[in-house]
Amino acid sequence: KPYASINFITCHDGFTLEDLVSYNEKHNEANFENNNDGTNENYSWNCGIEGPTDDINVLALRERQKRNLLSTLFLSQGVPMLLGGDEIGLTHLGNNNVYCQDNELNWIDWNLTKEKQELLDFTRRLIRLRREQMVFRRRNFFHGRVIRGLNVKDISWINTDGKEMTDEIWNSSMIKCLGVILAGDAINEVDEYGERIEGESVLLLMNASSEDIKFVLPPLHSGFSWELCLDTFNLKQDIQDLQGGQEYELKNRSMAIFILVENPEKKGS
Repeated sequence: KPYASINFITCHDGFTLEDLVSYNEKHNEANFENNNDGTNENYSWNCGIEGPTDDINVLALRERQKRNLLSTLFLSQGVPMLLGGDEIGLTHLGNNNVYCQDNELNWIDWNLTKEKQELLDFTRRLIRLRREQMVFRRRNFFHGRVIRGLNVKDISWINTDGKEMTDEIWNSSMIKCLGVILAGDAINEVDEYGERIEGESVLLLMNASSEDIKFVLPPLHSGFSWELCLDTFNLKQDIQDLQGGQEYELKNRSMAIFILVENPEKKGS
């Protein structure tokens, strides 16, 4: 079951989230073990410059990558585990084995900068979104096929043209941008009272490439639209309703989350 899976990006061993996007290599010199301690497999990327920098473009990319990673964590099936301090950009300055550091290198600094506060607020938004949307907290994994009697798939993988992915596209090594629809009316579960569980349908768009991509939103029935609720590139975007078939500019290395909403004034038109 999904709830038997513990999902995490970082944990007590290894890099913090901040260091995961700031360092390519471990920097454990402060441990006086000639940098031989700690794992060498950090699966990290410094976004162009190793360690602290004043480069505004690198810093912006690092902030966005943290938001992307947190989004994949909280919007995945299973139980999310967040390392304490990651929500406010805790750094160990590239040290991935701070067991012996009872000092500022290992302590949490509660004096939040503007960037740290923004990351904390974003994390709260993700937690709230997960709690509000039932499709992120299913008791059973997806089937990827039409659910009996519902005529809708519980999960659909979408290409940039707004259509469902073919096997050829899915297996292409060049694909770095895709979408996924989690159908809220195809959860196919009941609550403790035996009532059928239903939620809103959610569209996730993900662009892991270095280029901006125009993503065609999947088609919809009349009276419905896609409501943008979160974009990891632009935290201050206006909430907007977009129709199926419209293009949405998905910025490089970013994610966007849409909720399927009903427009009463357009229903039946």
